[in-house]
Amino acid sequence: MKILLTGKNGQLGFELQRALSPLGEVIALGHRECDLADPAQLRSVIAAVAPGIIVNAAAFTAVDQAESEPALAEAVNGLAPGILGEEAAKRDALVVHYSTDYVFDGRKAGAYSEADTPNPLNVYGRSKLAGERALIARHAKHLILRTSWVFGAHGGNFAKTMLRLAMERDSLRVVADQTGAPTSAALIADVTAQILGQYLHPCRPARAEFAYGLYHLAASGRTTWYEYARTVLEIAQAAGCPLRVAPEAIEPIPAADYPTRAARPANSCLDTTKLKRAFGLHLPDWRQGLEHMMSQLWERL
Repeated sequence: MKILLTGKNGQLGFELQRALSPLGEVIALGHRECDLADPAQLRSVIAAVAPGIIVNAAAFTAVDQAESEPALAEAVNGLAPGILGEEAAKRDALVVHYSTDYVFDGRKAGAYSEADTPNPLNVYGRSKLAGERALIARHAKHLILRTSWVFGAHGGNFAKTMLRLAMERDSLRVVADQTGAPTSAALIADVTAQILGQYLHPCRPARAEFAYGLYHLAASGRTTWYEYARTVLEIAQAAGCPLRVAPEAIEPIPAADYPTRAARPANSCLDTTKLKRAFGLHLPDWRQGLEHMMSQLWERL
C-alpha cells in the first residue's frame, strides 16, 4: 500500500510520518514537491505516486493572514481537497483530510457535533468548510477529521509561545473567554493510524462497508486559553524552567481586549462521540498530550 502524505513539514505532517510508517510505503511531500495551490502539480504528483491512500495534512493555517490572502486560502483549503477527491476516485483510493473547529461560529453552549450547522466567522473557516464540501461532493471514500487547538513538539504553537514569553517578559495577558480542547498532533496522527489500520485489516468486511465520512477528533476535556497558558507554565515551573512570569501571575482578559484581524469562535469544543463509537477509540485528556509534548521539549534543551 502506498500512502501519499502532503504537508510533511507541518506539526501534523511531522507526526504522521512516524505514525503511518508501519502501515505501508509513505511518500511524504512538502510544499516544494506538492503545492496544493497548483492544481496541475497536484494532479501530476498523484498520477506519479498512484497511492492507495492520500493523507492531506497540508493547509493554509495562518488564520489572520487568510483575511488578506483569501484567494490563496481558498486555493489551498477550499479547492485542493476537491482535486484530491477527483484524482483519488480515478484510483479508488481513500482520502483522509483534516478540518477545523473554525467552521463553527462558537455560539452554541455545548460541544459541537457533526450534525450541527457550520457558520464560520472568518476566511480561514470558510475556506476549510469549502474544502470539506468539495471533497464530499467528489469522492465517496473519504475521512474528514475536524480537530482543534493543535500543538506539537515540531513547529510553532500556542504552548511554545506562552513558554517563550514567560521566559522573556515580566507579564502576560491571555484571553479567558474562549473555550476548546488543546489537541496534540501526536494524538491526531496516532488516531489516524489506528483508523487506517482498521481500513487495511485483511479480516475486515468489504471496504464499501467502512465507516467513511465526517468526524470530530479532539482530546478530551475543555479549557480556556488562559487556563491552558497557566497549565503550560505550571508544567514548566515543576520542571525547573526559569520563568519570569509565574503561572498565577498571568492576567485573564476578555477576547475584546485582544483584537485580531480574524474573528475567533468563543466555543471550539467538539463532540467526539461519533468517532469513538465508530472506531472503538479512547481519546485522552488534553493535559496528557501537553505533558508529553513538553517532556520532548526538555529533552531537546
